[in-house]
Amino acid sequence: IEDQARLTALQTGAVNFIVDIPPDNLASLESDSKFTVLKQPGIHFWYVGLNITKEPLTNEKVRQALAYAIDKESITRDVLKSTGEPAISMLNPGTWGFTEDIPQYHYDPEKAKQLLAEAGFGDGVEIELWVPESGSGMQSPVAMATVIQANWAEVGVTAKIQTMEWGTFLNNLRTGDHQAFCNSWMAGLPDPDMTLFPFLHSSQVAPKGPNRFFFVDPEIDKLLEDAQSETDQAKRAEIYKQVQQKVYATVPLIPIEHQVQTAAMLSNVKGFTLHPNFDLRIHGVWIE
Repeated sequence: IEDQARLTALQTGAVNFIVDIPPDNLASLESDSKFTVLKQPGIHFWYVGLNITKEPLTNEKVRQALAYAIDKESITRDVLKSTGEPAISMLNPGTWGFTEDIPQYHYDPEKAKQLLAEAGFGDGVEIELWVPESGSGMQSPVAMATVIQANWAEVGVTAKIQTMEWGTFLNNLRTGDHQAFCNSWMAGLPDPDMTLFPFLHSSQVAPKGPNRFFFVDPEIDKLLEDAQSETDQAKRAEIYKQVQQKVYATVPLIPIEHQVQTAAMLSNVKGFTLHPNFDLRIHGVWIE
């Protein structure tokens, strides 16, 4: 059900409970005593994926420039209304394996322009950006992509947004015909393997898995495999740190934000709590 339809159903009492509140309506629900609103960070990230086998994205400096050009703070503040937090990694802050000791791409349009010039694209470059109209964990994909399009335009990157229905979008990504795309990932569990292996291991290259960046690196493969067989969590965390340091230098994808879970219910619904992996657990929930 679309965002506004879910919201209307709650406001009219047709349903008792909804998740993923439209960002523009969050404040009004929070201020209305008829409703209870819950918010909590989840194990989720939204990103721009880059097919590193497609020109001009074969050039590492172009990929780095695209990362520096995106204003993540603006996206989370103006589009998501604080229902997202800017991301530097695929892994959520506060989860084990997360580290800030990795290449970070803070908003720096001048650096982006410099890198594009060094890559031979000082006069500009064109990229097609595939965006789903909606979908699981996608939040406000078209609005977010539109900000990214504007950010890239400021540094000389012309992005043509191509929107698709969710099922069509996923099917098309399997072909490898894309350049750049917007998507999201929910890990299920706060174990780095649940995100890093499917995204980065060569066995997971599309259409076999969600490595739609066509990223292949034997060293990364071995590190990920070593981490799976290691039983000491501290040693695993160190391995995953190495993985992140190497991968973010090459930029097969750009983490944009981590979703803050939201749920709203009629005030007579009691006993519900949010779960970090976005499961809806209603055992012990009742209507007063």
